[in-house]
Amino acid sequence: MTPEPQTGLEMRASDAERERIADALRDGVAEGRLTMEEFEERLDAAYRARTHAELEPLVRDLPVPGRPAAAPVPAAEGGWAERIGATPTSRTGIAVMGGFQRKGRWTVARRFTSFVFWGGGEIDLREARFEDRDTVIRCFAIMGGIQVTAPPDMDVQVGGVGIMGAFDHSGSGEGSPGSPRVTVTGLALFGGVAVERKLRKEERQRLKEERKRLQAERHAERRELRAERHAERRERHAERRERRGSSERPSLEKGDWD
Repeated sequence: MTPEPQTGLEMRASDAERERIADALRDGVAEGRLTMEEFEERLDAAYRARTHAELEPLVRDLPVPGRPAAAPVPAAEGGWAERIGATPTSRTGIAVMGGFQRKGRWTVARRFTSFVFWGGGEIDLREARFEDRDTVIRCFAIMGGIQVTAPPDMDVQVGGVGIMGAFDHSGSGEGSPGSPRVTVTGLALFGGVAVERKLRKEERQRLKEERKRLQAERHAERRELRAERHAERRERHAERRERRGSSERPSLEKGDWD
């Protein structure tokens, strides 16, 4: 049986198309069209989108230049290459009636195991390096919680189980070309494991500075426009005053000179 031809919206989305949508969203938040919360939500949806139908609504209310999709960025140019292949600095994270943190510029082992009992753990991958391109993070939360944070452009697959608890799978999604493949698995028993995507601090700072720059430019443009309008009003007022003075000045007849 011959499959029916796909429409444009049913067509599978490519990595390059997802990146084009992500660029449009970054422009949107930099220009003040989107709040940071809206930007993060839409960016996460863009990297998880499978078809054009899922991508198109994300920028329906934003101006998107009609340019063709860019070619996929090689891993070396995208910044992932130098972050893969380092010696791990941590293989476990354990908290019993306490807490642990793995964040900042740390190196994740290819098999990382975390365990909390009546405690909490934080695993932040946004600035991390990786021993291997394929990484498995095992999370076991018993009457406690573990938070895993990944950047929006990382390939993350979540496959854990919650028993009388919650193992959140909403952070699953593909990443940009060359990104590490991180599998989060494990068990939440009377506890919870959450996987979410957030921008890196550098990206947040860049967007914040870009918004400030654009706001300063808009303020300068408005000040200049107000100054121009004020000058025009003064000029029109001076012209009207001059016309009134000319009309009120008495005319001199020839006999008035005698």
